[in-house]
Amino acid sequence: MGFTLRDHTADVAVEADGESLGAVFAAVADGLTAAMCDAPAETGDRFSFVVRAENREALLFDYLDQLIYERDVRGVLPAAHEAAVRREGDEWVVAASARGVPFADVDARDVKAVTYSEMRLAETDAGWEAYVVFDV
Repeated sequence: MGFTLRDHTADVAVEADGESLGAVFAAVADGLTAAMCDAPAETGDRFSFVVRAENREALLFDYLDQLIYERDVRGVLPAAHEAAVRREGDEWVVAASARGVPFADVDARDVKAVTYSEMRLAETDAGWEAYVVFDV
């Protein structure tokens, strides 16, 4: 289980799988990190956040968007992702954490945004798979 970076016209795509919904969210986030940096340093402190959305696809989009926001606000490269996804009534919730690697410790490339273009999130016999395109 994990992720693969895929070339995409002027963008970068991440194809990921995981045994659970949380695992595939974290795998896509690990792919986002890899799209920004070849080898993140082992430095930095963990931070946590919670995201809520009306459906699983919107939750994945908002989760990745929040990671880009955290990167910009904290001045860190989010790495070593963990995510737990659950349903609460009419909402989907992801409780997540990442290690924030200071920009001073990495040579990072810019990923501008997550897109809905070609986004796919599906349950499989082995767990979950996702495909997400990022604007670079």
